[in-house]
Amino acid sequence: MLHDESRALVVDPGDATPVLEALARHHLTLEAILVTHHHGDHTGGVDALRQATGARVFGPALEPMPEPLQRLHEGDVASALSLSFQVLHVPGHTAGHIAYFCEVPTQSPVLFCGDTLFSAGCGRLFEGTPAQMLTSLTRMAALPDATRVCCAHEYTLSSLRFALVVEPDNADLISYEQRAQELRRNNQPTLPSTLGLEKAVNPFLRTHLPSVAHVVQQRMTHIADAVSVFAALRTWKDQF
Repeated sequence: MLHDESRALVVDPGDATPVLEALARHHLTLEAILVTHHHGDHTGGVDALRQATGARVFGPALEPMPEPLQRLHEGDVASALSLSFQVLHVPGHTAGHIAYFCEVPTQSPVLFCGDTLFSAGCGRLFEGTPAQMLTSLTRMAALPDATRVCCAHEYTLSSLRFALVVEPDNADLISYEQRAQELRRNNQPTLPSTLGLEKAVNPFLRTHLPSVAHVVQQRMTHIADAVSVFAALRTWKDQF
């Protein structure tokens, strides 16, 4: 949830109840709902929230969505809370997945990336191809390093376990894993991350590096190009 102490927007509400409770607790009016893709754990609360609050719904143009909503394509802008969210088409996890990027006045930019990018990881390829997902992640990595990465799941510790197998000598990764463990021990989220941090620790944003490619090639032979390295890394993670 993002709010200005009066109005709020919520991203990917899989369940309406905690959203309604937060709105009541903070005395907020829900202005908008941003949806990144069609999976039920991201859309399950949309209808109830729309009916309870009258909030506008924004979502991907190319996926089945709870109607009515404003469907968004690459390059469109979703406006809410006096902010403008640039829409990025980032297929891979699903075929029509989108992300929302916003430059916030006097603050660091925000990226609502759904299940495309996780801290130290990325989403499974349910509908898209490795080439699509690699392109989507590369687009995100090109955003400003200070961008806050607001992904949809707290998968950080499990993602870090895999990342440390890929790059056991990565000092940034070792430090981040220790910090993330401490946060979770105190029941605090590891999120949001930042793109600068992700580029230092996330193996799926580092497949262009010879050191990462070499580790993948040791496990899976006949890998030559960047897409093949990424595909092999994702398959390895799926089986991890």
